[in-house]
Amino acid sequence: MEKKEHLYKILVIGDLGTGKTSIIKRYVHNFFSVHYRATIGVDFALKVLNWDENTLIRLQLWDIAGQERFGNMTRVYYKEAVGCFIAFDVTRQSTFDAVDKWKHDLDSKVQLANGQPIPCVLLANKCDQPKEGRVNNASKMDSYCEEKGFIGWFETSAKEDINIDEGARFLVKKVLENDKAHNFIQPNQDDEILHLSSNRSSKQSSTERTAGCCSR
Repeated sequence: MEKKEHLYKILVIGDLGTGKTSIIKRYVHNFFSVHYRATIGVDFALKVLNWDENTLIRLQLWDIAGQERFGNMTRVYYKEAVGCFIAFDVTRQSTFDAVDKWKHDLDSKVQLANGQPIPCVLLANKCDQPKEGRVNNASKMDSYCEEKGFIGWFETSAKEDINIDEGARFLVKKVLENDKAHNFIQPNQDDEILHLSSNRSSKQSSTERTAGCCSR
């Protein structure tokens, strides 16, 4: 039996220096480096998942620069996305404070075919280092996720390979559920990627909560 193939566009957004590029590199290539330069504009990566014996998933991971936040171009970058990660740095409270603005910007610029927000997972990145603020309290993080419309959250470390695959699988499962429920028509995004690419300037186990959030 021929496998059913899916193509999904997934955004990775958040403030500058939160580890978005490192998360993607760990997830796609199982690789980590401390020498990444800041992403300028938008970058792309492809992850192929043999989800089950009948399903092949291709994920287009869009790494959107932190300095692009809330700019006019984000509407173009967000177009046709069906899932999102918002990352913050657990060692810098200011990057958590910015999460609400990122989520609001996301929800205002892209929706599912049924008008609902696209599923979004919050990544508390660099969890191998000392943490600041609310991320030290799992129940508060659960409440925050529920209040702000995140489907879950994970403590992650790209450096130590903590919860990167788990967080991604959690999101992809939800995307698949939405796809099945609403029969999304996947657009041909290859041309869009090539166009934007040619014009750009340039990672503890988790427990799923009944409220839909995840914690340590």
